[in-house]
Amino acid sequence: MHEKSPLLTAEKRERIGTRYAARDRKRGRLPAIVYGHGREPLPITLDAHAALGLITRGEKVFRLDFPGHKEADEMQMVLLKDVQFDYMGSRIVHCDFARVDLNERVRTRVHINLVGEARGLKVAGNLLMHPVTEIEIECRVMDIPDHIDVDISDLDEGHVITAGDVKLPQPDMKLVSDPHGVVAQIVQGVELKAAEATTVAAEGAASPEVITAKKEEAKPGAAPAAGAKGAAPAAGAKPGGDAKGAAPKK
Repeated sequence: MHEKSPLLTAEKRERIGTRYAARDRKRGRLPAIVYGHGREPLPITLDAHAALGLITRGEKVFRLDFPGHKEADEMQMVLLKDVQFDYMGSRIVHCDFARVDLNERVRTRVHINLVGEARGLKVAGNLLMHPVTEIEIECRVMDIPDHIDVDISDLDEGHVITAGDVKLPQPDMKLVSDPHGVVAQIVQGVELKAAEATTVAAEGAASPEVITAKKEEAKPGAAPAAGAKGAAPAAGAKPGGDAKGAAPKK
């Protein structure tokens, strides 16, 4: 594992802060920090093209070299712990690395790779759902896998593969994620549409009704509502006067 881990060449950052980090990115460097094992955190920069190529490929454990710096008398093994993205969420702008020992047990997230053709997909209209795409495990640094393959060949309609069903590569590995998380499931397309329609209907029922209909215009010759302004006088009543049969004014 030590020899096979990718090598990253680091430079120590003399100045830290948002402005200086932006300058590093403009010159093709990736700001990062290394911490752990009782030593002071060390701000560094890496070659952005090389580092991001390895990170996006799924690499997690690296050999870190500091050529020309006294901080690295020995090559350090580091584990990628976190990445920060820009405000658009599309570009990695900073990385956190933890110093580790090859026999040290750590927690890390591993990608799930579905292999095989599910039996349930041979039925027209059926769909494969894959909600959980990675799981968190605990294992030794030297045993961290790039990914975990899950065979779905026998997966049929109505069957579910959960995180707890996933066979881990090493017997001493432990699952940290929720064991009930759905990794793969076959559902009928009509059932999925029905569920979506039910959700939409429920949301519509919960929304307040908005009345936008205009008042109906009065038809020619129709009597206006009682008490309405400008209403025609009652039958037999003089325009502008009292209604017939009313007591005359003294």
